[in-house]
Amino acid sequence: MNDTQRPSGAEPLAQSQVALIDLLDRLLSGGVVLTGDVVLSIADIDLVRISLRALIVSVSARNPSPWQTPALPEDAP
Repeated sequence: MNDTQRPSGAEPLAQSQVALIDLLDRLLSGGVVLTGDVVLSIADIDLVRISLRALIVSVSARNPSPWQTPALPEDAP
């Protein structure tokens, strides 16, 4: 997309300053997928490989937590 096709008011991210809290709010509201690989090798022999796949998203009424919250013990009479 070049500048002539960009909607009005939209600036390239590299040229605008965004507060860290605003960036985190945008990322968590939509979700973030992190992927990465770490390979430790000696003399071109791979010894350890670590793969990371993570989805980070905020929990809300629209997007509930996949884990059940533990039931609270009822008050003893």
